[in-house]
Formats: sequence, structure tokens, C-alpha cells
Amino acid sequence: MYSGTRALAAELGVLEPLGCIDGSHIVDAASGRELATAPLSAPGVHALLGALEEHGPAAFVFSSDRVYFDDEGAHYLPYVTTWSDQTEQLGSVLDRDHWDTERPIAALVALGHQRQVEGVHAFIAAQQDSTLQSVYFPLRRETFDGVWGLIVRAAGVDKGTAIEWLAAHYGVTPDQVVAMGDWFNDIPMLERAGRSFAMAQAPDEVKASAKEVLQADIWSGGGVREAAERCGLL
Repeated sequence: MYSGTRALAAELGVLEPLGCIDGSHIVDAASGRELATAPLSAPGVHALLGALEEHGPAAFVFSSDRVYFDDEGAHYLPYVTTWSDQTEQLGSVLDRDHWDTERPIAALVALGHQRQVEGVHAFIAAQQDSTLQSVYFPLRRETFDGVWGLIVRAAGVDKGTAIEWLAAHYGVTPDQVVAMGDWFNDIPMLERAGRSFAMAQAPDEVKASAKEVLQADIWSGGGVREAAERCGLL
């Protein structure tokens, strides 16, 4: 989320457009002005909330640059706050009265057992002409062993479309863009960028989508430097 990115961007002196929430939200870091947004459609939200009620995973709603949660999701906050530490607890995030056109949802995350997450993902995949898209995966974190995650966003946007938007903004093509990532939601970006790198600890599917694999990992650090050096930028 932008609220989880802006402090780091300011520290690095990056005052340019930032692609956030997997391309669903592009914000000018210098002014905080929204440049592009792709919220979940109202009919899609209504159907999704019903599926979440039926299958029962903990839900987190990304809206107004904050993460909304309830008692069911409190245990998972250490994971979810990697997107943003701007959080607010509600009685129930599935209460439809919270979400309307004045409070659009940028994305939704669900966490729980595999069968719960797969149930919601299967519901979305089964909808004809759905306005939603989702991806699900195991968290692969020791503190959340056996937990699966689901990210739901508006159909037609991803980190790859963010690459295309940014390339057009700077008057270049995606072939001239360098990207690096380490997770499943990075795959569209890694596939579309002209030069792309997967971190050493990335899952095999992510490595296969990148042009190259870095020696650097999240524990040793230095991934950005290694990618920049390989591209001749340093």
C-alpha cells in the first residue's frame, strides 16, 4: 500500500509515481496524488463478502490506504502489516454497510486453512465475466505454518500493468524496464519487464518467470545492488 511505502520512498529520495497494491493503486510520491486506481466493483464486493462468510477465512480489507480487520484477523496482523501499519479494527469487516462507493475497496486479503482459501478462490474463478481476480499461496513462514493466503484485486490489473503504466509515463517501453521480485504476485511484472531478476529465495515458479536469478537473498541483502550492477547501472 502507499501508506506502507511512502516513508521508505521518502528516505530514498524517490519522489516519483509508485505502483502499489499489485498495480491497483498508482500514487505520485511527491504530492500523494492518486494517478490511477482500480477498485473492486460493487457487485464483485457483494459476491466476495458472501463467499468469505461461507468459507470462513479471516479477511482484511484494503481501503482508503488503510488495512481494516476484525477479531478473526487479529492473530495475522504481523503478516498483514507488511503492506501497511495503518490499520483499523471493525466489528466485522464482512459487514456490507462499511463498504460503498464512498469507501471503495482497493484489494482484499484472506488468510486461513488451505480449504478455506481455496474455496473462495474457486468461487471467484467460477464466476463468468468476473470483475475480480485472485491468487492463493502458502505463506511459508515459520510463525504461520500451514496458513494459506489469498489476494483479491480488480480483474485486468497486476504488477505487469503497473510496469506498462510507468513505462508509458516515462516515455519508454516495458523492454527498457528492470524489475526484481521474490513472490507469486511478482510474476506478471517479471514476465513483462525487459530485464527481470528473481531473488535467490524465491519459489521455483517465480524464478522460472524471471530472465535471471540473483545470488542475493532476503537474509544476505544486496539484491537491488546486484541487479543494478548486472544491468550496468552501477
